[in-house]
Amino acid sequence: MGFTIGGMREIRELRLATRRPRRSGRASVATAVAEYTGLWGWDVVPGVGASRRGGAHGRVECRCGRAHCRAPGDHPLDPDLSVPAGTTLDHVLQLWDAAWSSAPGGATVLLPTGLSFDVIDVPAAAGRLALPRLERMGLPLGPVALAPHGRAWFFVAAGAAAELPQLLYRTGWDDALLDLRGLGKGAHVTAPPSPHAGLGPVRWLRPPALETAAAPPQARLLLGTLAYSLVAATR
Repeated sequence: MGFTIGGMREIRELRLATRRPRRSGRASVATAVAEYTGLWGWDVVPGVGASRRGGAHGRVECRCGRAHCRAPGDHPLDPDLSVPAGTTLDHVLQLWDAAWSSAPGGATVLLPTGLSFDVIDVPAAAGRLALPRLERMGLPLGPVALAPHGRAWFFVAAGAAAELPQLLYRTGWDDALLDLRGLGKGAHVTAPPSPHAGLGPVRWLRPPALETAAAPPQARLLLGTLAYSLVAATR
């Protein structure tokens, strides 16, 4: 998994380049894609963005051009197009340049779930409450992202989504009563610095790290605290 030391040096140079004035959003996003595929070992799928008409509370229009898109700004540009983990840096930049050019307004970064990780999706308020509790407990934690539509995404070991009802039952919680869901095989999440569904950028509450990106924690270690935080956040 990942780049050689020389490749990692190239990524650092790309990061510095994107901080200079007048650099395009394309370069910044391409750097993020290179990190996801090269450093963290994740596949990346180019996504279609969205535009918001009529201000902050206006209608979201998907840039795919379909009049009745079911997931505006939140679906792959091409189901068969991806940037696999371990792709060389030059090839990452080549693939992303092509994807960016073919997507109106530029491609967004989607991370497919069910491969290297699954995601537990909870309301942002519960996620913010749970994260420091989990850290104080000394539990292993993977990346945690905050999406602009008010959801927090906890990255956990692949396979969790299919087992979620059973895992919650074992810990004494009824999944039907909790605003919690698992994203597994066939789903995806938007990754920073891309905007989600035209609402604004996704950002990291807990960014990826070498010790957890390739081996995120088992969901069972987090579920009790997440479920408790869901209940506490609604009081």
